[in-house]
Amino acid sequence: MSDAADQIFATLKQASQSGAPLYLQLRKSIEDAVNRGLIGPGDALPSERDIATKADISRVTVRKAVQDLVKGGILVQRHGSGTFVAPRMERVEQSLSRLTSFTEDMARRGMAVRSAWLDRGLYAPSPDEMMVLGLSSSELVARVARLRIANDTPLAIERASLSASVLSDPAGIGSSLYAALQLTGNRPVRAVQRISAANLGDSDARLLEVPPGIAGLHIERISYLASGKVIEFTRSIYRGDAYDFVAELRLTGPSEEGRP
Repeated sequence: MSDAADQIFATLKQASQSGAPLYLQLRKSIEDAVNRGLIGPGDALPSERDIATKADISRVTVRKAVQDLVKGGILVQRHGSGTFVAPRMERVEQSLSRLTSFTEDMARRGMAVRSAWLDRGLYAPSPDEMMVLGLSSSELVARVARLRIANDTPLAIERASLSASVLSDPAGIGSSLYAALQLTGNRPVRAVQRISAANLGDSDARLLEVPPGIAGLHIERISYLASGKVIEFTRSIYRGDAYDFVAELRLTGPSEEGRP
């Protein structure tokens, strides 16, 4: 690490003429070193004191640069151990044109999948659940919340809601909700998804093992049976550094214009 550190600080001195704030120069120097492979995943950074001394800058400047890199997912801090280069996340590409379960999707990639249950139970429905699922206030809703993990890396938090008339025993679900719905003839055949950017709150960030405030993806999905009935209402949070959603687009021909 010492040779790499020397190169980082040499780059910092070369950049000192740019006029940019010192913490931005230090942040860029460390980020460039990570991107160039001078320091790799799991490598430890020198202490704040050592960086400040070697770069001839204040510890406050060093701390600000490091905190920015932690927020960006480039570095991770471990209490009592120090600051390290974050593990490199292998991105998952998921098609938006196919309706598959997380378990099926990861299995096709040869990834080991497991879930940590966060909630399985029957509850009085919220106003959103009543509206989307078409429930009355006297009916119950089944809620299934899981932390989805692939190759020991937490990738997503899924919170699904279904009518209790469809899923009367949420605790009986195995590894796949869709497999359980398939057994009762209630597996959805189509869905509408809305994807938006989200900064992760403390609790979700802790579950996904990323810094609070880091960028993520919020996905709301409403799934339908072949009859057109809504069967599932799911709200999920995905790690922004792990997922690429891909959609195929086609140019509409003159003969197709105006079709519903």
